[in-house]
Amino acid sequence: MSIQVNNLTKIFGEQKAVDTISFEIHPGNIVGFLGPNGAGKSTTMKMLTTFIPPSSGTATVCGFDVEKDAMEVRRNVGYLPEKNPLYYDMYVREFLNFTADVHQLGNLKKSRVDEMISITGLEKEVKKKIGSLSKGYKQRVGLAQAMIHQPKVLILDEPTSGLDPNQIVEIRDLILDIGKERTVLLSTHIMQEVQAMCNRVIIINNGKIVADDLIENIHSANTKLISLIVEFDKFLAVEKMMVLVNQTNIKSLGNNRWQINTEQPESLRKELMRWSLENDIAILGLQTESQSLEDAFRDLTKGE
Repeated sequence: MSIQVNNLTKIFGEQKAVDTISFEIHPGNIVGFLGPNGAGKSTTMKMLTTFIPPSSGTATVCGFDVEKDAMEVRRNVGYLPEKNPLYYDMYVREFLNFTADVHQLGNLKKSRVDEMISITGLEKEVKKKIGSLSKGYKQRVGLAQAMIHQPKVLILDEPTSGLDPNQIVEIRDLILDIGKERTVLLSTHIMQEVQAMCNRVIIINNGKIVADDLIENIHSANTKLISLIVEFDKFLAVEKMMVLVNQTNIKSLGNNRWQINTEQPESLRKELMRWSLENDIAILGLQTESQSLEDAFRDLTKGE
């Protein structure tokens, strides 16, 4: 087992930041760890990487307890915090040499530094100071330092935060390549990134896990609702649409397209067809749409 968490809890004063959560992650998985701001994601990651101790419960990484075997956990885990821990006055190669020394790589230092520079695409930046790099390249340096000691587990907190679209694609491809050989737990607010990289999602809200499953199995808290997407041949005012479907759970998608959430999709299909014939309005498209991860996330994390 790469990561095993049992009833893990962290309390700061009167605030329970993480509330008796449990989950397991097997080797060779890229798992998205999602939740709104303040949900407990970063706190959980800091406990798994031994930066802060849990208040109660247990957690192991590669079989080593995060409290009893902290040094062994650090040897087996690579960590990229949300605030990338870089020394801006150091040159890229200088910093990676320093990181290799911290991990006591000895005779392996040069080969590991060269390999990390190659894997993360830093060849053209090695003679630059880290402070002069773009944010995308700073993230690459952060990933290089997290991987330099060949950890079995990578824990990445918002690895694509603040990057432009091109940089996001580059870092995403890098993480996918890394994930072929390692277990990766990553947090992000970008749902497209989760769908592109992860095969499983854990959603945490108010310190508690509210969903833990394969992406295709993550559903809204209200699983009875089905989305119908209907496209007409002419513009219809929202008021008219609300009267038509006799409900307010409706959203305009533009270009005469509408999304209608209903518990009775077949009945609504028939009603839409009947109404369109009676009013000489053509339906150009009518389809059922599975709920997006973003919709499920919003529904699972709203309110208390």
